[in-house]
Parts: sequence; structure tokens; C-alpha cells
Amino acid sequence: MSFMGAWRHFRTITKHRHKVIAHCFKAGIPWRGLMHDLSKYAPTEFLEGARYYQGTRSPNEKAREEFGCSRAWLHHQGRNRHHFEYWFDYNPQSHQREPVKMPFVFVLEMFCDRVAAGKIYMGKNYDDTQPLKYFLKAKPRRIIHPETSDLLESWLVMLAEKGEKETFRYLKHLRKTNPNYGKEDL
Repeated sequence: MSFMGAWRHFRTITKHRHKVIAHCFKAGIPWRGLMHDLSKYAPTEFLEGARYYQGTRSPNEKAREEFGCSRAWLHHQGRNRHHFEYWFDYNPQSHQREPVKMPFVFVLEMFCDRVAAGKIYMGKNYDDTQPLKYFLKAKPRRIIHPETSDLLESWLVMLAEKGEKETFRYLKHLRKTNPNYGKEDL
């Protein structure tokens, strides 16, 4: 791992995190923004990310090619409730692990995360249709609770059709009027 790789990785994850914080404030969930992705600075995630930093794709992809898995991703998804991969549990009826419906606040944070990722990783090529395109591209392979998927997709469609300002205004209003907000923040 080089110093420059570590610095570039640090700069990228911090820039992304700050963009998510700004989006979470716009969506009315400032605490989720402030807490967003802090685990990326933990040694388990940061050192692998710095070692495999390439600047053109996720370091997790390179780690998977070398080891068959990414220890950083396994650590990250298990600690960050805004990732749908976190929301799996054992179903006593089917005797299998299945996706669980995500609480509203974490779907909202996931939306902010996806918009910020598009902006950071696409740079000047970003437009408000990109997060939806990215979501739809992987939809056939994604294992996520159907209601969670539908909710996220509806917000991504709104972003693509009505733009960021109107979408965040709507999401902030939705958060304020959601009777379960705060009760479901597990």
C-alpha cells in the first residue's frame, strides 16, 4: 500500500461522505448523515480500500478478484443499516435467510448515498437520471425486500423526472409526516 493510494482513498471516501451528509440534511435526517459510513475509516475497511485503490472502480472489486471476497465490504455491510444487504434475517417459516423490509429512515439514507455516489464517481458526467439507471441495471440480480426496492425506485424515478430540488423537498416533507419516523430507527 502506498501513501498516495491511502491519501487518494481517504480523499474519495471523505468527499463522498460529505456529499451524503449534505443530502441527508436536505432530506431532514441530519443525524444519519453525520453517522454515515464512519466504518470506512476503521482499519478493516480503510486498509483494504487504500491497498486496492485504483480511482476508476471500487477497491472492493479488486479485493474480490484476488481473494474471492472483500473483507472491507463484509465489514461495511454488516455495520451500516443504509445498505439493503444488512437487512437479512432467518425466516422461521421457510427456514432460510431472506430480505427484511428496511425501516424508512435507512431507505432515505440509502437514497442520499446513491445520489452522492453518482455525483462523486461520475463527476461531470452525472445527471439526475444516473442513480436510477444504476439501480435498474442491477435490479434483476439484487436480493432486496420488494417494498424496500419499490420505495427506493419510486424516489429515484422522481429524481430523474423532477430533479433534485423537488425530490429532496418531497422527501423532507415525507420524513416529517411519517408516523413511524424515530420509532423504527433500530
